[in-house]
Amino acid sequence: MKIYTLVGKSGTGKSFHAMELCRKKQIESIIDDGLFIYQNTVVAGVSAKRDATKIGAVKTALFQSDQIRDEVAQAIAEKNPKSILILGTSVGMTDKIILRLGLLPDTDALKQVERIFIEDITTEEERATARQQRDKMGKHVIPAPALQLKRNFAGYFMDPLRIFRGKDSGAAAERTVVRPTYSYMGEYFVDERVLEDIVTCVAWQMPGVSSVIRVVQDPRPETFKLSVAVKVKHGFSVWDIARQLQDEINDKVEQMTAFNVTEVNVEVRALEE
Repeated sequence: MKIYTLVGKSGTGKSFHAMELCRKKQIESIIDDGLFIYQNTVVAGVSAKRDATKIGAVKTALFQSDQIRDEVAQAIAEKNPKSILILGTSVGMTDKIILRLGLLPDTDALKQVERIFIEDITTEEERATARQQRDKMGKHVIPAPALQLKRNFAGYFMDPLRIFRGKDSGAAAERTVVRPTYSYMGEYFVDERVLEDIVTCVAWQMPGVSSVIRVVQDPRPETFKLSVAVKVKHGFSVWDIARQLQDEINDKVEQMTAFNVTEVNVEVRALEE
């Protein structure tokens, strides 16, 4: 397996440019901030961008957890990519990741690694823009589509980012922008009553729904679930109303809160004349 590294200071655009670099050099997989990404799909790992502190993020990125290290190493062995790109803030960091994951047997073998620096593939202006996005807006990029990260970042702010490769090309490289907890000065809360009000407003706009009986929220690190109990008016298809309400709640909650809803359960408790 051919190993490449991309080294640059934090916030200089490594994750943003990683996919384009992979395309140019035909690199099949990426290790970035604790995630193993193979052919644009997150296969294993836990994103360091989910950690509450920068220290915790560094530990995750270096695979200091034996369990996660073993899971990622096994996934790499199973996929057996012909090439892999390791992202890090220093040569030392990328070397530690390579050895920690067992990609090379020892330090002498590190001579085989092809090292690329962010300054080699970006301009000073591009790096300054990336730094501003990181420092002033708390934006971090993950080189994978938003759909791939939905469960990993449930309850986080997450925006898909599609970059077209050229005017004449219909192909696009998808990346995802997240705003980790540790990038904020303080915390951000959405009161439970806000979610209840959104659900109630969505239901009121549907002719077949009589009333909302109950809204239960179940936010967890990897899932953000909503369970909704409703009454449906007589004469409407229970199945159709439940499916439509499910879709509308999912869309409106994600649109209005930027949270990533992983599950919406709709229970029809009664029919009302």
